[in-house]
This record gives sequence, structure tokens and C-alpha cells, in this order.
Amino acid sequence: MSGTDISKLCVHTITTKPLPIEEAARAYAAEGIRGITVWRDALEGRDPRATGRMLRDEGLEIVSLCRGGFFPHAASAGRAEAVDDNLRAIAEAAALGAPLLVLVCGAAAGLPLETSRKQILEGIAAVEPAARAAGVKLAIEPLHPMYADTRSAVNTLAQANDMAEALASPWVGVAVDVYHLWWDPALEQEIMRCGRNGHLMAFHICDWRVPTRDLLLDRGLMGEGCIPVPKIRGWVEAAGFTGFHEVEIFSTEYWAGNQYQFLQKIKQAYLHHS
Repeated sequence: MSGTDISKLCVHTITTKPLPIEEAARAYAAEGIRGITVWRDALEGRDPRATGRMLRDEGLEIVSLCRGGFFPHAASAGRAEAVDDNLRAIAEAAALGAPLLVLVCGAAAGLPLETSRKQILEGIAAVEPAARAAGVKLAIEPLHPMYADTRSAVNTLAQANDMAEALASPWVGVAVDVYHLWWDPALEQEIMRCGRNGHLMAFHICDWRVPTRDLLLDRGLMGEGCIPVPKIRGWVEAAGFTGFHEVEIFSTEYWAGNQYQFLQKIKQAYLHHS
């Protein structure tokens, strides 16, 4: 992409983590950024309903709330606690005015991956009625296999598609994050499958640095690494997706710098490398 159109640009609050959400909202709006995805840590000590009004007053569209999930646990008490936390997250999303809750589904290192996946399905099924009643959709986000130990037992888009199909609810779909999925040789066909099913609910972008210095906290701006973001965006749009392109970057390097300058870099990277 090259030009001046940033109408589909969304930034996650975690991307500019040092900024309190009120400051982030003003900064995003001042740069002409129209979309914001709110992480739950940014809501701590705040009324989600009032925060939602503040964001809309700044002219921002609330794209989603991050994150729910983390369903698998060896003990039943842990699984019940996870369901309760997801019910709270759904209520927070509804109060905030977020139409979507992104699920980082979790994994329990002491359990077989197949068991964790079964518990994920059961957990989503348990909270789906509350999501439906609240008008909040749930997006299963597959994570890179390097996170299969404790962060997510859902590691390919095929697995996420299988789960969404099994749950068979218009309120459950999938989030496609290029950082987690760019390596998958089946990615294009699975994106198309996701689109055909009406399950493609979110699109997250950033880049994979070479070399990567930290597997969690060293994501790059689009164009700084090896992910073919424009190609994947083309597949997503060919699959019928018309939503926001959400910049989600965890980076100790960028968090240590000037967040206002970082937002300007995000805009340029979006315009020229996505």
C-alpha cells in the first residue's frame, strides 16, 4: 500500500503501552487514527462505560477488547475461574462498547495439547450465551507454535477454523494475526475458508524482526522484518474482510521511546508497508 488513506488504521493500546488510555486516545485522534483496540490492563481503575464515551468523544471507533481466553487448567476450579473471568471480560466489552472480544485461548503445560483444545472448546461454549446476550462477538486468535506451552494450544488458522465451525455460532469467529500465522503454507486457503464461513472477525499486523531478540517483546513495524504483510492483507480482503487493520506491537524498544513519534512511524509503516 502507498498513499494517504489511513481510514482503516487501528492501534492497540498495548502498542503504545506507556500512554494512559486518555492520553493515547488524544494522541491517536490527533494523528487521524480512527480505530482503537483496548487492552484490559488499560481499563484498570476506570469505569469501562465512561471510558467508552471518552473514546467515542475523541472520534475513535472501538474495534475490540483484548483479551479473554486462557481456558485450560488441570484443575476444574481453574477452569471455572477462567470462565468467570471471560464473563467479566464480556461484560467489560459490552460496557465499553466494543463489539468484539479477542480470545488468547491458553494452554496448560501439564496437559496434552488435545486436552487443552477440548477445554478451550468447552470454555468458549460455556461463555457464548453471555456473549450473544451482550452483543459481543468472540474471536479465537491462533498463536505461533512457540506459545503452545502456556499461551495457546490453538496454533494454526486451520485449528481455529475447526473450532469456530464446531461451535457453529454467529457470535464466534477468528482473529488473523500476521505475526502468528505468516509462516503457515496453508494460510491463504485457510483465510479463504474463514471468509467463506463468515468467521473472519479481526486482522492484526506488525512484523517479525530478523534476528528476533525476544520472542514476545521484539515485534517490529511493518516493513522492518520478513512478514509479507501486503500479500496477507490481499488474501484477507479477497476473503471479504472490510474491517480495520490493527497494529499490535509488543516492543520494549519502542515502549522506551517517544510514543508520539512512534505513532507517526506507525502511520508511515502502514502507508508504505501494509
